[in-house]
Formats: sequence, structure tokens, C-alpha cells
Amino acid sequence: MDVVLNDSDQLERELLRRGVGALAANRHRCIDCHRTPLIGERVYRYDAGAVCELCRVLRPDAPSDSEIVRHSEYGHAVRLTVRAA
Repeated sequence: MDVVLNDSDQLERELLRRGVGALAANRHRCIDCHRTPLIGERVYRYDAGAVCELCRVLRPDAPSDSEIVRHSEYGHAVRLTVRAA
């Protein structure tokens, strides 16, 4: 069965492909399993790159650093301050 796509459908698909490709390019991934760590998950830093919690047990050496994965908007929120009287 042949599907005929008009120009607007082709444009929508191309924009979707570009958007997904741009999002995937900016993601941090585990160097062992290539999985994107979830928000709230701890990531361990090694000289070669970052490793997720699941792959951490496979490495015998100690990591140089670790951090918790934050949401992309972390630090961009409006904070309320106390006004001086």
C-alpha cells in the first residue's frame, strides 16, 4: 500500500528528525552502556568519562568524582528573597 505524503507532512517529519537529533546530541551518556542517566541518579566521573550507577559496580578502580543528575532547568528558577524592612 503506497502512502502519499504532501509537503507539509514531509516538513513535519524532517523537523521532528532534526529536533530528536539535536536532543540526542546534547545528552550525557554512560561510556559503558551508552544509557542516559535518569534525573536523581548518581553519575561517577572517571578519566575516560562518566559512568552510571549500574555500570559503576563493573569498575574496580575508584572514581575521581560523583554527582547527582539534575533537571536541565536546575538553577534557572526564580528565588524569593526576604525584603529588608
